Amino acid sequence: MSANEACIDNSCSLPDIANEPHSGPNSPLNWVGMSEIEMPVFLMNGKQERIQSVARVQAYVNLTDPDSKGIHMSRLYLAVDEILSNDVLTPALLRKVVESFAVSHQDISDSAYLECRVNFFERRQSLKSDNTGWKSYKVRPIISLHKGKLLTELSVEVPYSSTCPCSAALARDLIQQGFRTQFEQQNSLDYKAVHDWLGTTAGISATPHSQRSVAQIRVKLNEKVDELPISRLIDQIEDALQTPVQAAVKRADEQEFARLNASNLMFCEDAARRLQAALATDETLDDFWIRVNHMESLHPHNAVAVVVKGVKNGYRDDPRELPH
Repeated sequence: MSANEACIDNSCSLPDIANEPHSGPNSPLNWVGMSEIEMPVFLMNGKQERIQSVARVQAYVNLTDPDSKGIHMSRLYLAVDEILSNDVLTPALLRKVVESFAVSHQDISDSAYLECRVNFFERRQSLKSDNTGWKSYKVRPIISLHKGKLLTELSVEVPYSSTCPCSAALARDLIQQGFRTQFEQQNSLDYKAVHDWLGTTAGISATPHSQRSVAQIRVKLNEKVDELPISRLIDQIEDALQTPVQAAVKRADEQEFARLNASNLMFCEDAARRLQAALATDETLDDFWIRVNHMESLHPHNAVAVVVKGVKNGYRDDPRELPH
């Protein structure tokens, strides 16, 4: 056996710079830890099927002792590796990780934070045909521990289509003008002639502008919630907006998508209010923060609306985008 092997087997002491006296400016730090930890994780989809994905993890504790040189980052990583990657992500599993952070740094810290950025894949039904297709949603389970109090959050980004009501009204006006020009000299209207004319490019002489849009939702989960309601939250958002983007599309699906856009004309204000109304009655959500982003096709900038549930000491009315 080599000397190095003997040293490992006997767990001989190695230098630990973190335990040496600290020199220089002394102050506590809000957060210290690691970001962009790549870790395989398991999620549960709407059909209660276990799916695997890759998470980019942020793991932090605060540093309350101004005389401490620093934290033990390896302890954070090992907790993430040993706990997070071996079972389905649930509020209980997330709590177990941050509590491990806290215990491993109890002499120098009283707060811990864990965030997992994940692409959540799920098969979604096409609008009319029997097809299904994979859709990916950006999801972030977040849990924080501060002086013994736990807070579990979930954020999700849901893409959808938004058609401008003003543009639709202007398009209808042009179509009416075209109809008047085409038929105003006729004493009586020929049904077939009108029908055929409406099927031409001259008949539909203008179309409203629509754009891919994104709803960013962040919710505080009630402490009684025992699973991450990712699929359910996505369903609530898409059901409220009625114009979810599609994966597998045949002509019947595309036509239905056009119909849904025409019957759900939305400014960003309309979309935000729809989502607020949909989430306000969900008793599993203690609070929510909603930001809708309409990536304008008319303008080089976006139209944005933000709304919160408005509970006392809840989310602030903050227009900033959630970090990706």
